[in-house]
Amino acid sequence: MFLTLKKKTVIIIVAAVLCAASFFAAIGFASAKADSGRANGMVVVVDAGHGGIDGGVVGSATGVKESDINLAVARSLKHFLTSKGYQVVMTRNTTDGLYGMSTKNRKIRDMEARRKIIVDAKPDMVVSIHQNSYPRAAQSGAQVFYALNSEPGRAAAETVQSVVNANLDSGRAAAAGDYYILRCSEYTSLIVECGFLTNPVEERLLISAPYQEKVAYTIFTGIHTVLSGR
Repeated sequence: MFLTLKKKTVIIIVAAVLCAASFFAAIGFASAKADSGRANGMVVVVDAGHGGIDGGVVGSATGVKESDINLAVARSLKHFLTSKGYQVVMTRNTTDGLYGMSTKNRKIRDMEARRKIIVDAKPDMVVSIHQNSYPRAAQSGAQVFYALNSEPGRAAAETVQSVVNANLDSGRAAAAGDYYILRCSEYTSLIVECGFLTNPVEERLLISAPYQEKVAYTIFTGIHTVLSGR
């Protein structure tokens, strides 16, 4: 898709690129590959939310589909995780949904397929990537959700949220949520809502590849903080 960018939009995106560059410099991104990628015995399922006919939230300023941003962040997250030795199982690697050829009950079949992937993988953690929305455009900030009544989920979510807040300028708190992907298995599962596509400023950040990488690295850092402490 080709987008016509106004001067203000270009300034915002350039600022995002510069911000991401300074972030990666601060954390030593250039030497991230030095960890050699030797297997550490842990498995992480990375779920790129939505896909196919289910595009999720649509950006208010650019019309970008949530599903496309989810996939971009998920692929980048996989890169960072594998570089640290994690085995990564992706629920989807393409823009397609997981519902197959039939036109009936697509959403149900899609979610059941994700559950099967999770159960078969027997992961140490499941992380589902999403983008948020709200009727009021002023709402912003990334937020982490965990399953109701899951103590391991709550602890993991609070750790990841603290990393998110420190690196993505979010002041939100981790919260319990009654979502299928969180409760469809016994494994510790999180949803990371990376930002609000209904906030034009945050939307323009989220369509920027450098910012997507910054988000992915931040989520990776949170995951690694949780799993390396086990």
